[in-house]
Amino acid sequence: MIKALIIDDEPLARSLVKEYLKSFADIAVLEECNDGFEGVKAIVQHQPDLIFLDIQMPKINGFEMLELIETPPAVIFTTAFDEFAMKAFEAHAVDYLLKPFSKERFEKALHKWLVQRTTNQTPATQNFIEKRNPQPEENNRVVVKKGSNIIIIPVNQIYYFEAYDDYVKIYTKEGMHLKKKTMSYFEGLLDAAQFVRVHRSYMINLQELTRIEPMEKDNHIALLKSGAQIPLSQSGFTRLKSVLGI
Repeated sequence: MIKALIIDDEPLARSLVKEYLKSFADIAVLEECNDGFEGVKAIVQHQPDLIFLDIQMPKINGFEMLELIETPPAVIFTTAFDEFAMKAFEAHAVDYLLKPFSKERFEKALHKWLVQRTTNQTPATQNFIEKRNPQPEENNRVVVKKGSNIIIIPVNQIYYFEAYDDYVKIYTKEGMHLKKKTMSYFEGLLDAAQFVRVHRSYMINLQELTRIEPMEKDNHIALLKSGAQIPLSQSGFTRLKSVLGI
C-alpha cells in the first residue's frame, strides 16, 4: 500500500484529489492537512511515500514546509502558478498539477510517478528544493524548526548569520536557530543594503551594528548591539565600508 497525504488549504482542492484517487486502490490517503504546520507534523508521523502539496498556503508556503523535513517525500505539486513559473519544476522532473486540473491530467502525473517509483527513477525532492527560486515572502522571513515547533523569524529581527557545516546559524533575541541552507543562499536572498557578508562565515544585519574596532595586524571586528563580536575579513571590511559609505 502506498501512503499519501494531501496538504492544501482549499477544501475543494483536497476533495478533488481524493475523488481522483478512487481510481488507484493501492494508494491510501492517511491524512488531509490545511497548512504547512499540519503538513510537517503529518509527514513526521506517517512517513508518506507521496504528498500532494499546494504551494501558496497560509502561515508558510509549500516550499518552506518541505525545507523543514530532513528527508522530504516524493511530491506532486498542486498550484495556481502560471505555466511560465512552473518551468523550474519541469527542469527537475518534478511533476505538478496546475489548478484547475482535470482527472486526465491528474492520472497522467500519478502514472508518471508510479513508473518512476517502479524503476527507482523518482526525482529527488531535496535537490529541487535546494535549487528552486524563493517566493517573494521569503525575502522578509526565515522559517525554522526547533524541536516540534515551527518558528517564523522576520528578517529584521535577525542579528547575524554564521556558517556551520551544511547549516547556517541564525542569531536572534530568542537565541540561535539552525537552517539547512548556505551563506551564499542568504546573501543572494536578503537585501544587500541591510545584510552584509563581512566574512566567509558571517553576515550581519547593519541595523545591529554599533561600531567597528581595529585589532592587531590590520584586522577588524564588528560590534553588535547584542554584544556579539564579529570578525571581518579584509574583503568583508572593504564591503562593509562601501555599504556604509565610509
